[in-house]
Amino acid sequence: MMSKPFDEAQQLRAEIAAAAARLIAQDGADYGSAKRKAALQILGKAQAASQSNVLPDNGQIEAELRLYQSLFHADTQPARLFQLRATALQVMEALEQFNPFLTGAVLNGTAGAHDDIYLQLFADSAKDVQIFLLNKNIQIELSESPHYKGARFDPVETVSFLWKQEGVHTALYELDDLRGAPKARADGKHARADLAAVRTLLLKSSHEHD
Repeated sequence: MMSKPFDEAQQLRAEIAAAAARLIAQDGADYGSAKRKAALQILGKAQAASQSNVLPDNGQIEAELRLYQSLFHADTQPARLFQLRATALQVMEALEQFNPFLTGAVLNGTAGAHDDIYLQLFADSAKDVQIFLLNKNIQIELSESPHYKGARFDPVETVSFLWKQEGVHTALYELDDLRGAPKARADGKHARADLAAVRTLLLKSSHEHD
């Protein structure tokens, strides 16, 4: 009897994670907004506000997203992922002087039809990256992204642009940040990948397609 509240919370967490995964796969929602919307759908407005303890973490949502894609997009998602990784590699090679690293769904393998490419760049100056892209006649948009070190640190400037019709978002960090950038996530998977690692990912994927 004592375990019943825990079981209910666990069940709700699983339902919210599955609903959030569907929103990410179908609409391209980010994890945060997908989690909130899924909680509203399942709990209702009043309960969603008071039951933050049943919200799944991103790892649980990612696991549900992998399951969803394997069930409903197994015939298209691997090719889409390969295309995004190939494009990411081209962008990284073009931006090699700025120490590019791949992050996000394209790296962890969950990217689908609605996903963009997310990179971290480490340069002496954010202006150097902007000028480099503008000199190549690439139209850019400027915004901010949360610092990978967390909310205690100021957001970093982010340059977004299209590369072969794919959206690319490059978060611009100082060179000193390169030493402290996370190489692995809490679950042991890579948090970011440099040029060599992305080339390896593509080579592995191409062998799987053969």
